[in-house]
Amino acid sequence: MNAAMKTGRQETGERGHEAYERLIARCKGIKPVATAVAYPCDESSLEGAAAAARAGIIAPILVGPAAKVRAAAALAKIDVSGFRLIEAAGSQDAADKAVAAVRAGEAEALMKGSLHTDELMGAVVRRETGLRTARRISHCFIMAVPTYPRPLIITDAAVNIFPTLEDKVDIVQNAIDLVTGLGLKQPKVAVLSAVETVNPKIPSTLEAAALCKMAERGQITGGLLDGPLAFDNAIDPEAARIKGIKSPVAGQADILVVPDLEAGNMLAKNLTFLSKADAAGIVLGARVPIVLTSRADSLRTRIASCAVAALSALARKKKTPIAAA
Repeated sequence: MNAAMKTGRQETGERGHEAYERLIARCKGIKPVATAVAYPCDESSLEGAAAAARAGIIAPILVGPAAKVRAAAALAKIDVSGFRLIEAAGSQDAADKAVAAVRAGEAEALMKGSLHTDELMGAVVRRETGLRTARRISHCFIMAVPTYPRPLIITDAAVNIFPTLEDKVDIVQNAIDLVTGLGLKQPKVAVLSAVETVNPKIPSTLEAAALCKMAERGQITGGLLDGPLAFDNAIDPEAARIKGIKSPVAGQADILVVPDLEAGNMLAKNLTFLSKADAAGIVLGARVPIVLTSRADSLRTRIASCAVAALSALARKKKTPIAAA
């Protein structure tokens, strides 16, 4: 009995990681994407960048104090001699210079190193010298959940704390553009709430209904929206059937749009720690995709995040870029 359960868990875990392997495999044959890595001064950030480079996904441009970068690389036994290195005085200077490299056309993606997220994003959103566009910047977790048959996108769980309805239009559109850029036509978008019916006492149900109507009117394009949907009937066909929900989205969502950052963060971490999911992270809505990983992320997750950024950057080349603000 225990051996069978153990085997089942192993098979489920392997099946869950296949989603990332497919993403990484899709990068084979494309030119490595020049990626400015801001302040890669610890083992995890250097290891992720170097591994993605070995896989042919990115061409890292390391931005930071040369002595610190080389010392961290030597300590971790990572060869960075083949990477371009831009000298920076400290973490904030590294963030500014990494963003400047993107603005100068030297890099097509940005990657967080060992600096604080606020430092990097502060440089990104600076109005005069940053990477802002007409879109609201938002974050997507690309989750490889062992018990779910395909990648699951959760947005926004890291950038927008209490997004307005107007913000959510961009959050949804960013996620749809990401998924379609990864090769899935008309992704299914579930706008989450605590219930699946519109209730004036629960604002997120009203916003969900509004977003769906906006999609019908062409204000959001490229995806198939439904909501409000509770989490169970968004991802489980049987739960949707029991509740009598007839929808092409219910039970098979590709994208989960959460009411606010707290809900999204708790959902993503619940899947990570209780379901053993991997969570690749990327920021969208800026001029280039931004790889935003945590020091706790596995190497596979870091490489997958780079793969998503590379495929997203490639997709952006094939269509008219978002106008700068």
